[in-house]
Amino acid sequence: MLYIHPLASFCHKVLIAFYENGVPFRAETVNLMDPGSAADHLARWPVGKIPVLHDGVRNRLVPETSIIIEYVGEHYPGPVPLLPADADARLEARLWDRFFDFYVSQPMQKIVLDRLRPEDGRDQTGVAEARRSLETAYAAAESQLSNRSWAIGDDFTIADCSAFPALFFASIVHPFPPESTALAAYFERLLARPSVRRTLDEARPYFSMFPYRDAMPARFL
Repeated sequence: MLYIHPLASFCHKVLIAFYENGVPFRAETVNLMDPGSAADHLARWPVGKIPVLHDGVRNRLVPETSIIIEYVGEHYPGPVPLLPADADARLEARLWDRFFDFYVSQPMQKIVLDRLRPEDGRDQTGVAEARRSLETAYAAAESQLSNRSWAIGDDFTIADCSAFPALFFASIVHPFPPESTALAAYFERLLARPSVRRTLDEARPYFSMFPYRDAMPARFL
């Protein structure tokens, strides 16, 4: 069982990994705004974050996106190894996985969540810092992607699973600068990936809940 919310970017990261390898799973939506659903999930994982995987075969609860992807790759491997066999390449994949989580997803979430606050409670300084963080991240990604098909080279890895949901929502709240041509081309390659298209199609009915729904490009609606 994979406990998710269909609009959550970190859940999309795991879904992309699962769809890449045809992992069989059942999904259950966690509604953290519903006291009963939230209480059930806190009993499951006290940190309260999603997604969380429960492996019924091995009776193991597995939280945290990167750990879930590695766990499934270890115990239920599929045709697409999302962690390279080479040790140095594996470290590179983990690095860029964390890069997109920490330096794209997190500042994006700061901007999105601030829009949900009352006008008199908004953090203009924090949002400005988050936007600067995204600009720094875009520049770093542009340099990394200038001569690569995927995040670390020729093969699709865990880093690319992390990259798409991070970049998808970040590009809505803070668009890529015109000079980020390699980053923009990479984003289009991600969009063409069947696992990504499936994840996006499943999320589309929930886009009305996204606080920046008014800024979403028409092609995603």
